[in-house]
Amino acid sequence: MSTGSLTTTDLDEHGASPVDERDRFADDATSESGPETGSESGSEAAEVSSFTSTVPNRRVTARAPNGRFVGPGAATDHEGDLPADRYLERELSWLQFNERVLQLAMDPAVPLLERTRFLAIFADNLDEYFMVRVAGLKRRIATGLAVRTAAGLEPRELIERIARLAHELMHQHAGVFQHDVRPALEDEGITVVRWDDLDDDDREPLHYFFADRVFPVLTPLAVDPAHPFPYISGLSLNLAVLLQNPKTGSEHFARVKVPPSLPRFILVEEDVDSEVDRKRFVPLEDVIASHLDQLFPGMLVQEHFSFRVTRNEDLEVEEDDAENLLTALEKELTRRRFGPPIRLEVEEEIDPKVLDMLARELQISEREIYRLPTPLDLRGLFTVADVDRSDLEFPKFFPRTHPDFAPTESAKAIDLLTAVRHKDVLVQHPYNSFSTSVQAFIEQAANDPKVLAIKQTLYRTSGDSPIIDALIDAAEAGKQVLAVVEIKARFDEVNNISWARKLEEAGVHVVYGVVGLKTHAKLCLVVRQESDGLVRYCHIGTGNYNPKTARVYEDFGLFTTDPQVGEDLSRLFNLLSGFAPRSKFKRLLVAPRSVRSGLVDLIEDEIGIHLARAKGAQPGRIVLKANSIVDEALIDALYRASMAGVRVDIWVRGICALRPGVEGLSENVRVRSILGRFLEHSRVFWFEHGGDPQVYIGSADMMHRNLDRRVEALVRIADPGHIVELADLVDLAFAETTSRWDLGSDGRWVRHHLAESGELLDDLQEKLIERHDKRRRKARRR
Repeated sequence: MSTGSLTTTDLDEHGASPVDERDRFADDATSESGPETGSESGSEAAEVSSFTSTVPNRRVTARAPNGRFVGPGAATDHEGDLPADRYLERELSWLQFNERVLQLAMDPAVPLLERTRFLAIFADNLDEYFMVRVAGLKRRIATGLAVRTAAGLEPRELIERIARLAHELMHQHAGVFQHDVRPALEDEGITVVRWDDLDDDDREPLHYFFADRVFPVLTPLAVDPAHPFPYISGLSLNLAVLLQNPKTGSEHFARVKVPPSLPRFILVEEDVDSEVDRKRFVPLEDVIASHLDQLFPGMLVQEHFSFRVTRNEDLEVEEDDAENLLTALEKELTRRRFGPPIRLEVEEEIDPKVLDMLARELQISEREIYRLPTPLDLRGLFTVADVDRSDLEFPKFFPRTHPDFAPTESAKAIDLLTAVRHKDVLVQHPYNSFSTSVQAFIEQAANDPKVLAIKQTLYRTSGDSPIIDALIDAAEAGKQVLAVVEIKARFDEVNNISWARKLEEAGVHVVYGVVGLKTHAKLCLVVRQESDGLVRYCHIGTGNYNPKTARVYEDFGLFTTDPQVGEDLSRLFNLLSGFAPRSKFKRLLVAPRSVRSGLVDLIEDEIGIHLARAKGAQPGRIVLKANSIVDEALIDALYRASMAGVRVDIWVRGICALRPGVEGLSENVRVRSILGRFLEHSRVFWFEHGGDPQVYIGSADMMHRNLDRRVEALVRIADPGHIVELADLVDLAFAETTSRWDLGSDGRWVRHHLAESGELLDDLQEKLIERHDKRRRKARRR
């Protein structure tokens, strides 16, 4: 059984036939708290420092100075044999990704509270998409920087298609909640009710709640000649209130902001006497609306309507002009909340006069207005999804300590540094515990008197991070501690500024990387004095040093004392903290210098080995696992591999601009996506290499921002056992018995989750839980 995707005429720029009908109720995504969608504005020039001064000028598709768009006829010599319509549109591909999240919310086989959570994730994802991607596109159009996209769309045509598809998805999202998930929750004793559904006994405690918790923080704002239209902050939920003066009969307008500091849905009651634990929630705006007379005494409340504004919240910091990047970023964060509006969500029944006034004052076009059923802002469903009902959730999962880090039954807690000195260790989160691997590794290093130095990159971490605490402990113990902090990690800037200052106050050497480049690489280097000299202990990962997200993000991390890797990390940290423009690396590919060119070289090598192989020898194969694939140079190299007969398998979570299955171009390319309870976040690059696989893991996606404007690192996997482990993962992911979405040549994603018998196909993540549990049990029997 398969499920169609968004209408092809909107997704495919080249005239494929539209989908006749979609199963609306067939069946994350999350940002990093859901998927990250970075701005690719012209302000982020690629050639900004000595770090990029030696970027090879080869095999790179021509593009505009902003690095994102290409003009018509921009093909280079090596592209002459490739069709012009070979790319899918990245912005529409992202909307398809969020549709896949929505399909999980539609799936009755997914536990009910998890479906509720996927609805909240969808809403959260879409907010960020508008705040960054749509806002960035509008800004480029307004400044005249936007040109035709790589997929062939004019900027204004693209923004029209985004609006059309976003309208469709948002209505579908609201419909899934109203007509599917909400009734199913009610059947299980969990109801989202409106104020009119409550009787007097239900309302009584809410009156007290309003008086004690809500009324003191409300600030009603009138609009009249003496009171200008108020500023509406981004993502705030508001009530537009129509009032009448009973003495004069004159009408007035006021705005009441729903306090974001209070829960979006208020628990009405808990019926603990029933056989099933019953809970009822009411939207906070309903509680406020029922008490508007207390906010406007002496006035008649005629009508009220909810609305919500989304603003441009992308940051622009000119680092070359900022003597202190920290101070510059703090000022820009203050300005963020005043970005121009880009979306207005209103309830369906809003009074036309009120809507006209909102649109006029906010300078919003008709295309940017989204009329939706109430309640608006379904991010609040995270509160409902957190109800304690294990029977409506995924089965409980507990990360296991990696067998190489697990103590035997008779031994005390294992020495992680000794284990890593003995052999390389490859961990996969969340199946392998972060706290007993990465966190314990850094904590042990901080407390080890023989450790002389710790160097660490930090992109996103939790506010109460034990990683931060360990680095502070190390510095206070007299160790040399370097933290390369990326304070420009989108939507984590405030947190990162806070703990950057905390680290500095403790004596940690804090640097902010290379001017013009975000430091996205996941690296830790521990230098220890041992009897035979200094030993460098290394960790290179695909995910952030964040204990909280490590419970739900799938990522790999390699621990090693390999001298080449240690030397590479030393050189890279020196480059990040000082000046080392001529640094060379042995087992690392480092962006923006060598990730793109290195991967293209590996693809070209695979083509050469495949064409030169003996009769009957194993054919060439390339496997890429990533969050997104957008970069035209890499996509074109993969097309050339397919045309040469190399098998190309792509496992992507989010955006894919490559068009698979096109005869004469990509008939040897398969693209699939797997979503589930964990967010597939790791990046794996596999090249068969004539039976001697060349395999890399690391932090870089195949996007312009990763390859041109970020410091990224990929490390080659050397241990044969680790290569076998990754091969088993790839085989499982591409098995026909595994549930997944497949991308077709027409640009549509089709879900395959049921066998011909009607039984569910295998869930990859459930299989991996079983596989890691089996490995742990086997290790215990040794």
